[in-house]
Amino acid sequence: MKQFIYILIISLLCLSCKHKYQEETGSIFHTLYQVKYQSDTLLTDKIKAELKAFDLSLNPFNPNSILSKVNRNEDVEVDQWFTNVFNKSMEVSEHSKGMFDVTVAPLINLWGFGFEQWDSISPQIIDSLKTFVGYRKVRLEGKHVIKDDPRIIFNFSAIAKGYACDVIADLLEREGVNNYMVEIGGEIMAKGKNAQGVCWKTAINKPEYENSYVPAYDRAIVQLCKKRGIATSGNYRNFIIKNGKRYGHTIDPFTGYPSEQNILSATIIAPDCMTADAYATAFMAMGTDEACRMAEQVPEIEYYIYYLGDDAVMRIKYSDNFFSK
Repeated sequence: MKQFIYILIISLLCLSCKHKYQEETGSIFHTLYQVKYQSDTLLTDKIKAELKAFDLSLNPFNPNSILSKVNRNEDVEVDQWFTNVFNKSMEVSEHSKGMFDVTVAPLINLWGFGFEQWDSISPQIIDSLKTFVGYRKVRLEGKHVIKDDPRIIFNFSAIAKGYACDVIADLLEREGVNNYMVEIGGEIMAKGKNAQGVCWKTAINKPEYENSYVPAYDRAIVQLCKKRGIATSGNYRNFIIKNGKRYGHTIDPFTGYPSEQNILSATIIAPDCMTADAYATAFMAMGTDEACRMAEQVPEIEYYIYYLGDDAVMRIKYSDNFFSK
């Protein structure tokens, strides 16, 4: 009997070793990442190698990245990661009627939110930059980017972090990991359960705004059990002040100015984080009514938004299946 109990204890200890949760942290794209996963071995080196390779593909701050070379019009073949992000960007641009546009990079830089900085802003400069902004002015032919105007440059900041979450999630699954949570700069890709044996949870924080019908303590808690990506975009933290006026970081590609829509923050759940990331930005650029109409045509996404009503009071709105995803 004692021998049986001893063997049982050893078996349970070995079983618990195989179900250990690991945690990795670091930085990419000038932001922090965190990866939690259930595995009996550390995957640190593989995760770092994957992120390093991803950085060489899509980081606009890295002069040696494929994205930087495309922006400089060098003769470079794009990889599959670039292709996937490009194609998804074009898809979201179509659904959002051009309000999501990765060619808006010159205007993002002009307003001080991009990978370059300009000293001055004027209507004349904005109009000049708008002549070579537009997602329909670029295309992929095989592994080469074709531009209608060589001055066109890309900014994938509204989609690349989300896709990086997907890339690491795919790596974990290739390694046999079924329970994980990948978070990069606030964007999340999750599947399965955490170390406590329950679904992964994340909170949607209320934007900082004084007029609100939403209680000050209100935070929506979302459970992610199935494989899902979740991303939030908001102008209430990332903004600049120019001539006494506050401007958010979401740029309207048609006006060339920061978007002045009524959404304060938009959270999207989708089957992958790249999709969630892109549509969160599209929502910010479109405003509540147009964005919700668009969502009806994109059944794979669910939304949760904080917005200003006509009386300038903050309210919330979310899709029917947001909390069942």
